[in-house]
Amino acid sequence: MDVRRGDERYRGGDPAAGIESLHAFSFGPHYDPDNLRFGAVIACNEERLAPGAGFAEHPHSHTEIVTWVVEGELTHRDSAGHESVVRPGDVQRLSSAGGVRHTERNDGTAPLHFVQMWLAPLEPGGDPAYEVVHGIADSTPYAVPQAGAMLHVRRLAPGERTAVPDAPLLYAHVVHGEVLLDGERLHTGDAARVTDAKDLEAVAGSEAELLLWEMTAG
Repeated sequence: MDVRRGDERYRGGDPAAGIESLHAFSFGPHYDPDNLRFGAVIACNEERLAPGAGFAEHPHSHTEIVTWVVEGELTHRDSAGHESVVRPGDVQRLSSAGGVRHTERNDGTAPLHFVQMWLAPLEPGGDPAYEVVHGIADSTPYAVPQAGAMLHVRRLAPGERTAVPDAPLLYAHVVHGEVLLDGERLHTGDAARVTDAKDLEAVAGSEAELLLWEMTAG
């Protein structure tokens, strides 16, 4: 298990424009050749947007982009004609495939906080696709077959235990709270990269929310 602490992440964004970003992997101007990816995961960005702030239209290709809203409302528009508002508990996925352009904004009146994860597809190309699953349940894994990955959401009460999926590769991100994972104490913003995950259990030290990526070897 390789634990990465939240306060060690690279700070990006544009605070003057109301955008604060934390990057768990090499990203944009921050290049770290020893931290390019883990399995299919090539980015895990924690974004905070002030009301009215956002990312202007920009392109993506050959990337599976999965977004989890922590608080506030995220307005998404893309060049394929999709427009939606994503709220806490919703999973949004944009398969950029051969290429798509999109914007992401906080058009609401409250601060927006979301976690966005980028996964590398098993095969390049294809047609862009978009999906939002509203109010995903803990017991409903969200599959991203294009990347050989599956997302599990765990919302835990203090002291509650949950099994962690067995997987060749597992990426765990603590959205909020405190979690004990295989003897390692993880706090808000911390992440763990686990190889050959088997018979692991997570125990909540407080009310907690945990995102788990179950991945094939890659």
